[in-house]
Amino acid sequence: MKKFFLHLIIILSLFTLSAKAQNKISVVDLKCEMLTNPEGIDVLQPRLSWKIKANVNDVKQTHFQILASSTLEKLNAGNADLWDSGKVQSDESVNVIYNGKKLKDRQDVYWKAIISTNKGEVKSAEPAHFSIGILTYADWKSTRWIGYEKTSPGDSISQYSRLSARYLRKEIDLKKKVKNAKVYIMGMGLYELYINGNKIGDQVLAPVPTDYTKNLKYNVFDVTSQLKEGKNALGTILGNGRFFTMRQDYKPYKIKTFGYPKMALQLFVEYTDGSKDVIRTDDTWKITTDGPILSNNEYDGEEYDARKEMKGWNTINFDDKKWLSAEYVQEPGGFYEGQMSANMKIKREVKPISIKQTPKGTYILDMGQNMVGWLQLKVKGNAGEKITMKFAESLQPDGSLYIANLRDAKTTDIYTLKGEGDEVWEPRFIFHGFRFVEISGFKTKPSIENFVGKVVYDDIATTGTFDSSNPIMNQIFKNAWWGISGNYKGMPIDCPQRNERQPWLGDRTTGAYGESFLFDNQTLYAKWLDDIKNAQTIDGGIPDVAPAFWRYYGDNVTWPGTYITVADMLYQQFGDKKVIQKQYPSMKKWMDYMEENYLVDDIMTKDKYGDWCVPPESLELIRSKDPARLTDGELISSAFFYQLLNTMKKFAVIANAERDIAHYEDLASRIKKAFNAKYFNTSKNNYANNTVTANLLPLTFGMVPEELQQKVFENLVHEVEVTKNGHVSTGVIGTQFLMRTLTNFGRGDLAFKLASNKTYPSWGYMVENGATTIWELWNGNTADPAMNSQNHVMLLGDLLIWYYENMAGIKSNPETPGFKQIIMKPDFNAGLTYVNASYESIYGLIKSDWKKDKKALVWNFTIPENTSAIVYLPTTDISAISINKMKLDKTSYSYKAKNNQVVVTLSSGNYSINVK
Repeated sequence: MKKFFLHLIIILSLFTLSAKAQNKISVVDLKCEMLTNPEGIDVLQPRLSWKIKANVNDVKQTHFQILASSTLEKLNAGNADLWDSGKVQSDESVNVIYNGKKLKDRQDVYWKAIISTNKGEVKSAEPAHFSIGILTYADWKSTRWIGYEKTSPGDSISQYSRLSARYLRKEIDLKKKVKNAKVYIMGMGLYELYINGNKIGDQVLAPVPTDYTKNLKYNVFDVTSQLKEGKNALGTILGNGRFFTMRQDYKPYKIKTFGYPKMALQLFVEYTDGSKDVIRTDDTWKITTDGPILSNNEYDGEEYDARKEMKGWNTINFDDKKWLSAEYVQEPGGFYEGQMSANMKIKREVKPISIKQTPKGTYILDMGQNMVGWLQLKVKGNAGEKITMKFAESLQPDGSLYIANLRDAKTTDIYTLKGEGDEVWEPRFIFHGFRFVEISGFKTKPSIENFVGKVVYDDIATTGTFDSSNPIMNQIFKNAWWGISGNYKGMPIDCPQRNERQPWLGDRTTGAYGESFLFDNQTLYAKWLDDIKNAQTIDGGIPDVAPAFWRYYGDNVTWPGTYITVADMLYQQFGDKKVIQKQYPSMKKWMDYMEENYLVDDIMTKDKYGDWCVPPESLELIRSKDPARLTDGELISSAFFYQLLNTMKKFAVIANAERDIAHYEDLASRIKKAFNAKYFNTSKNNYANNTVTANLLPLTFGMVPEELQQKVFENLVHEVEVTKNGHVSTGVIGTQFLMRTLTNFGRGDLAFKLASNKTYPSWGYMVENGATTIWELWNGNTADPAMNSQNHVMLLGDLLIWYYENMAGIKSNPETPGFKQIIMKPDFNAGLTYVNASYESIYGLIKSDWKKDKKALVWNFTIPENTSAIVYLPTTDISAISINKMKLDKTSYSYKAKNNQVVVTLSSGNYSINVK
């Protein structure tokens, strides 16, 4: 008997060990300020985050310990000389604030996380790193700005500005062996940096744009491996970017300019013997404007003469006797900041699908996709021959380029051959929005193999996928991806092709929220909120465009209100409290400004754009002329301001400004009362002239008395379903709330009809008429096309949010922001028969893959580790539900019946649910 029990104990022990071996848990994706191993951050108490990966269900973090060291060697030896948090009882794995020794300028930090879970302890798979930047203006003081503040032959200070690139170089002599080296660079407007002939980094169009009179971003690179003992060569090329703006000496009352390109750089070198050295920009650097980049202008294109190439200009022993000494120049004026968002990068390549000759002997290249970036050219010919490439989004009926919608943007690249065999070229300092390219200069017909499209946008991850049973909806999703990515240019811009390309606030009021499901856009939008804050006037006004490259300070609610709605998105989607705490004073200042200047009898009287881009009654019209389609501007601004007040109540708590709450509540109550008194029609149970937007806004914002909500909604439905025959009739404002409100009030089927329509006006109508991105106008193919950008995102409204939250069932619980708890509540009866979607949240990958027929619903989904989900199942019959092939019962799962549904709370893991 004893032997039997001994064997049993051994068997059980082996089984337990085997089970433990199978429970693979790891700590991955360590981030600092949501950046991976960032260099040169300007935060002394950065937030640290990590993800937990496991192959078993129900994994929860119970404790964490963070170890931070000044060197990797110390970290590996267990010497946490900067911070040992100790074992902290907490399930926090996102935005844990560094609380170790005070960090200094240029401090390196190596760190890792050791966590305990309910399944065991584990440490980070790999250590992470970040470094502190140059935190004070005084530390830059001895570094001088250098440049060349003149024009050269061929340059032009005019409406069509031309300015050749600046090439700078300096040779240095490092007398000792290098242990560590970092370079800090501000190259305005754009730069490329080289050491010993090698480009540093894979970024393009760097740094990100700002209002350079307010702040300038510097980039930091570890260049230890690029330097050697002895002679080294530093080289930079400065392009124009938004610094030397696209239009000079033209509409100075509107377009802000900043001066000629210039640079400040510091190279910090630490030698193996412990000594240090600093190389700075000064007048010993050499400069020339007589290089191959003759002009670079974001609107007009880049011109390059390969015959003027200077072989070896960025290597040692280059003869620069004909170069000038760099001049000391005036600094731009803005404060210096470490860049905390990604630079742009070539993210993918597109191969053309066809090339056709035109009657005039040129060729039309078709990329098959409206894209943003540039074209790489491969050519062979004689010295002096020119290849000209002109870019556009569409063609005229005769097959030639349609360029009227580009306005005065020339969108043309010119390459002059050097005549030395096969030549490969692509521009450095511009981008185009295009599908078609007119090419001239080839002596024989070129092949599509001569060209490669380079897709350029911010180096941020695609986080979302979506596929469904409806092909139109799937194509709309693809079009949205291409449009959004193409308009990420260090800031969100409205369009990438014509002479605009501006960061309009109103385009992203709700759009940023939808975009956050497709892209990891947290740092991009956090940076943009700084741009908005920096654009605020002393008295509180916020412009419609920020950074304020265009001076559009017109005052209204719906465009500047984006400042608040984007901050709310960052909190809801990413759990970012810090951004609200940082921006709250400026937000409050703007709210006070609008109240003091434009609130009359508790109605917000200031509106500028109305419900912009309402679908016109005629396919030929650009703007509707029918008063019955247009919504009262003061109704829009009052309802929107009411909603912003409610958001500011939430922000006041987060920002420890509870004293403001009473004022927000009182003002909101007064506006609601005045709004209903002025706009509600008691005999017809609708608002104002009964447009969809007029009824939609008060319904969505909770301004309609509860007992009247259903009647108002019925009027709204009648307008959509009957009057507009099941089509969109809202503009930029109404469309931000249309899809979710229809679904939340029980008409997901009507929302589905709007999403899947193929006829005008609809997103599907764009698809049916050849769109591969999202148009600026609902009727962009028939209204004056000169007024239509074919790559805009503002008309997406809340469509993408609806895709994820209402169709896929991937929504962050507002009570636990950042997807700490997920609400999984798809509308299974809207009209789709399957959805397969995923979203990489800050905690990990969320998947939702469901398919239904008349017999059953099969739903497979993934909940990230250290999170949970509230799952809604469309039945009240408990016996019809199985989870992971086991019948639902209370011994295994927590659930309750609610509103004809069964609601189950699940912890992390992979699940397969079957509902008969």
